[in-house]
Amino acid sequence: MTQPKIFIAHSPEDDAWVRSFAEALKCQGAAVWLDEWELRAGDDLRDALERALRGSDILACVVTRENAQRPSLWFELGAAVAMGKRVVPIIAGDFDAATLPYSLRTRQSLQRTSPEETAQRLLAATAA
Repeated sequence: MTQPKIFIAHSPEDDAWVRSFAEALKCQGAAVWLDEWELRAGDDLRDALERALRGSDILACVVTRENAQRPSLWFELGAAVAMGKRVVPIIAGDFDAATLPYSLRTRQSLQRTSPEETAQRLLAATAA
Protein backbone atom coordinates (compact mmCIF):
# COMPACT_ATOMS: atom_id res chain seq x y z
CA MET A 1 0.00 0.00 0.00
CA THR A 2 1.36 3.43 -0.93
CA GLN A 3 1.48 5.87 1.94
CA PRO A 4 0.09 9.38 1.34
CA LYS A 5 2.07 12.53 0.73
CA ILE A 6 1.26 14.84 3.63
CA PHE A 7 1.70 18.62 3.75
CA ILE A 8 1.72 19.93 7.32
CA ALA A 9 0.32 23.43 7.90
CA HIS A 10 1.23 24.91 11.26
CA SER A 11 2.62 27.97 12.96
CA PRO A 12 6.05 28.55 14.52
CA GLU A 13 4.64 28.23 18.04
CA ASP A 14 4.07 24.53 17.32
CA ASP A 15 7.50 23.77 15.85
CA ALA A 16 8.63 21.21 18.45
CA TRP A 17 5.37 19.21 18.44
CA VAL A 18 5.04 19.42 14.64
CA ARG A 19 8.64 18.29 14.09
CA SER A 20 7.99 15.21 16.26
CA PHE A 21 4.69 14.61 14.45
CA ALA A 22 6.39 14.82 11.04
CA GLU A 23 9.13 12.42 12.16
CA ALA A 24 6.51 9.97 13.42
CA LEU A 25 4.71 10.12 10.05
CA LYS A 26 7.98 9.48 8.22
CA CYS A 27 8.80 6.54 10.51
CA GLN A 28 5.44 5.04 9.50
CA GLY A 29 6.30 5.39 5.81
CA ALA A 30 4.52 8.61 4.84
CA ALA A 31 6.10 11.22 2.61
CA VAL A 32 6.01 14.50 4.52
CA TRP A 33 6.43 18.10 3.44
CA LEU A 34 7.41 20.32 6.35
CA ASP A 35 8.51 23.89 5.72
CA GLU A 36 11.65 23.75 7.85
CA TRP A 37 12.83 20.64 5.99
CA GLU A 38 12.05 21.85 2.49
CA LEU A 39 12.38 25.64 2.26
CA ARG A 40 15.73 27.27 1.58
CA ALA A 41 16.85 30.86 1.96
CA GLY A 42 15.63 32.88 -0.99
CA ASP A 43 12.81 30.54 -1.98
CA ASP A 44 9.64 32.22 -3.17
CA LEU A 45 7.31 31.11 -0.39
CA ARG A 46 4.09 31.30 -2.37
CA ASP A 47 5.50 29.25 -5.25
CA ALA A 48 7.13 26.70 -2.93
CA LEU A 49 3.94 26.25 -0.91
CA GLU A 50 1.81 25.90 -4.03
CA ARG A 51 4.15 23.28 -5.54
CA ALA A 52 4.22 21.36 -2.28
CA LEU A 53 0.43 21.42 -1.95
CA ARG A 54 -0.02 20.28 -5.56
CA GLY A 55 2.30 17.33 -4.89
CA SER A 56 0.54 16.34 -1.68
CA ASP A 57 -2.47 14.13 -1.09
CA ILE A 58 -3.41 15.46 2.33
CA LEU A 59 -3.18 18.77 4.17
CA ALA A 60 -2.74 18.11 7.88
CA CYS A 61 -3.78 21.44 9.39
CA VAL A 62 -2.52 21.76 12.97
CA VAL A 63 -4.83 24.28 14.66
CA THR A 64 -4.32 25.93 18.05
CA ARG A 65 -5.74 29.01 19.74
CA GLU A 66 -2.51 30.83 18.89
CA ASN A 67 -2.53 30.17 15.15
CA ALA A 68 -6.23 29.97 14.34
CA GLN A 69 -6.29 33.42 12.76
CA ARG A 70 -2.86 33.42 11.05
CA PRO A 71 -3.12 34.42 7.37
CA SER A 72 -0.52 31.84 6.30
CA LEU A 73 -2.59 29.00 7.73
CA TRP A 74 -5.68 30.19 5.86
CA PHE A 75 -3.71 30.66 2.62
CA GLU A 76 -2.58 27.04 2.78
CA LEU A 77 -6.09 25.87 3.67
CA GLY A 78 -7.69 27.85 0.86
CA ALA A 79 -5.19 26.59 -1.70
CA ALA A 80 -5.66 22.97 -0.59
CA VAL A 81 -9.46 23.22 -0.73
CA ALA A 82 -9.29 24.83 -4.19
CA MET A 83 -7.05 21.98 -5.37
CA GLY A 84 -9.48 19.37 -4.04
CA LYS A 85 -7.02 18.01 -1.47
CA ARG A 86 -8.13 16.06 1.55
CA VAL A 87 -7.90 18.38 4.57
CA VAL A 88 -7.61 16.95 8.07
CA PRO A 89 -7.79 19.45 10.93
CA ILE A 90 -5.72 18.44 13.95
CA ILE A 91 -7.19 20.31 16.89
CA ALA A 92 -5.44 21.09 20.17
CA GLY A 93 -7.39 20.09 23.26
CA ASP A 94 -7.83 23.67 24.49
CA PHE A 95 -9.29 24.89 21.19
CA ASP A 96 -13.04 25.23 20.65
CA ALA A 97 -13.60 23.55 17.27
CA ALA A 98 -16.94 25.36 16.96
CA THR A 99 -14.98 28.57 16.30
CA LEU A 100 -13.26 27.14 13.22
CA PRO A 101 -14.09 28.61 9.82
CA TYR A 102 -16.76 26.69 7.96
CA SER A 103 -14.27 24.98 5.60
CA LEU A 104 -12.59 23.30 8.59
CA ARG A 105 -15.61 22.93 10.87
CA THR A 106 -17.38 20.74 8.31
CA ARG A 107 -14.53 18.22 8.15
CA GLN A 108 -13.90 15.33 10.50
CA SER A 109 -11.01 16.38 12.70
CA LEU A 110 -8.49 14.57 14.87
CA GLN A 111 -7.83 15.50 18.47
CA ARG A 112 -4.18 16.37 18.98
CA THR A 113 -2.50 13.93 21.37
CA SER A 114 1.11 12.79 21.38
CA PRO A 115 2.89 13.27 18.04
CA GLU A 116 3.25 9.50 17.59
CA GLU A 117 -0.38 8.70 18.39
CA THR A 118 -1.68 11.55 16.24
CA ALA A 119 0.48 10.38 13.31
CA GLN A 120 -0.82 6.83 13.67
CA ARG A 121 -4.43 8.01 13.83
CA LEU A 122 -3.98 10.28 10.81
CA LEU A 123 -2.57 7.50 8.68
CA ALA A 124 -5.26 5.06 9.82
CA ALA A 125 -8.02 7.59 9.12
CA THR A 126 -6.75 8.37 5.63
CA ALA A 127 -5.86 4.85 4.49
CA ALA A 128 -7.47 3.94 1.18
